[in-house]
Amino acid sequence: MPIKNRFADLLPEITEWRRDLHEHPEILFETHRTSAIVAEKLAEFGCDEVATGIGRTGVVGIIKGKTDTSGRTVGLRADMDALPILEATGVPYASKTPGAMHACGHDGHTAMLLGAAKYLAETRNFDGRVAVIFQPAEEGGGGGREMVDDGMMDRFSIDEVYGMHNQPNLPLGQFRIRPGAFYAATDLIEITVTGQGGHAAKPHEVIDTTLVASHIIIALQSIVSRNTHPVDQCVVSITSFQTDGTAINVIPQVVELKGTVRTMKPETRDMAEARLSLIAQNTAAAFGASAEVTYRRNYPAMVNAERETEYAANAARTVAGECDTEAEMTMGGEDFAFMLLARPGAYIEVGNGPGAAVHHPKYNFNDEAIPHGCSYWATLVEQRLPVA
Repeated sequence: MPIKNRFADLLPEITEWRRDLHEHPEILFETHRTSAIVAEKLAEFGCDEVATGIGRTGVVGIIKGKTDTSGRTVGLRADMDALPILEATGVPYASKTPGAMHACGHDGHTAMLLGAAKYLAETRNFDGRVAVIFQPAEEGGGGGREMVDDGMMDRFSIDEVYGMHNQPNLPLGQFRIRPGAFYAATDLIEITVTGQGGHAAKPHEVIDTTLVASHIIIALQSIVSRNTHPVDQCVVSITSFQTDGTAINVIPQVVELKGTVRTMKPETRDMAEARLSLIAQNTAAAFGASAEVTYRRNYPAMVNAERETEYAANAARTVAGECDTEAEMTMGGEDFAFMLLARPGAYIEVGNGPGAAVHHPKYNFNDEAIPHGCSYWATLVEQRLPVA
């Protein structure tokens, strides 16, 4: 069965919504305009309840089916926030906010879920309730955690929850998913190396923090190569190296390192945190310096439930004819993980066709993907909550 005809008819309207959101990107929890538009449209569609301010600026709409003998509520989640990136697409509807753009397609995700909500409110061809969840601050702010901590799952009696993300260079309208760990836990690290600064011509009189920090960076890679089980996943990346000075003839007193650790398994995460502190502190000590380590656990690994993954794959097969259920793991992070810790569910990717990768200044969501994504949402609801 191909995409639903209703979404082909609605494509110009949904595209207009998407491009308006693209023109007005909002960062993290500052999705005030976006949230207001979402709430207004959900009310206009005839949702039975529209709640705002969930997890600060999140929005939840409740749509009741023709019947409710199942007593179940299925949650569908889209993210709304943009990125602090200067847009370089050159499209007529490019960002009007300098230094901010929808470089990850959250404008498309929001538009697709709005389109699905409009259809579901029109047809109500399901038995139970649907919670359409519009989340702020996926890009580093933990908006998913905020909505869960705000009591969303219990307040709206959500039994299972599903997410979807566009995937550039996956053929348009194709779907892929995997059961179990899919996206990595993403932890943040800061290491402050303190030595004894001095003249660059007299290295014997100083404790060279640049040298010490360099040894720490190299030694940290042993976490991956020598401490992680060879079949497990772990990435340690130092992405920032800053000193407290700029003079070319001065060895700095302090060096600050920043980076990220990515893992899939809780035990690997625990090991990486412990080893990172030991390696940094002891390597610094070997040179007579000191290292202060801050390790901040950010998003947990996003783990798809087995049963709900199959439900999602079945809906995708209905729409696209097939679904790849052996998608590769990615070491990228996704804060939908917090919702999957609270309720069983699954996260799927839909093809955006050829184009720039997400988080690139030239990325642009492909509006032709809209009917595919909307059809997936609607089909998933109708299959999970069938009318007797």
